[in-house]
Amino acid sequence: MREAIHALKYDRLHGVSTGLGRMLAEAIAQLAGEAPEEMLVVPVPLHASKYAQRGFNQSRSLARAALKFLRKSHPAWRLTLASSTLLRQRATETQAGLNPHERRRNVRGAFAVSDPVRVAAQNVLIIDDILTTGATARAAARALVEAGAASVWVATLARAQRGERFFDTEEEAPLSGALPEAESQAARSSTNGAAMPAF
Repeated sequence: MREAIHALKYDRLHGVSTGLGRMLAEAIAQLAGEAPEEMLVVPVPLHASKYAQRGFNQSRSLARAALKFLRKSHPAWRLTLASSTLLRQRATETQAGLNPHERRRNVRGAFAVSDPVRVAAQNVLIIDDILTTGATARAAARALVEAGAASVWVATLARAQRGERFFDTEEEAPLSGALPEAESQAARSSTNGAAMPAF
């Protein structure tokens, strides 16, 4: 899993997004019967400087790939990709070496909603590649809730075990822990995706 995510993010091997997207779709599918059937799908955005450096957003690539599978496996779900809904309005410092409290403070206020009218009363599914402490997911979810989202769910391709490290920064690293206590069966190991309610 680590090698495949690294290949997508850093080696720009976009072909791996198909297989990773299928795995993410399987994690999201575990929300069937629990999550709303109609949701805006919002990839965690990169700051403009990071996007310029990388040239693409891996969370958006994963979301697109996952939606292709979900449209076939769960045709009743109405999942709409809304890539420009969430903005990263400031670059965050590296999360390496920060404790959970410092990580939360680092991403606090980092996200904004581009069009609150589109989000108001909508159910939203946030997509990211790796869940660590959940600080990024929480900050993104908070921005969506403050913009009027009815509910926010989070799905990630991988979730780290406590103390496990894949990369050196939060955007590139699994954090430890989870979002507030609710979690699905998919959120048990670093090789399985995570799908859970955030708010």
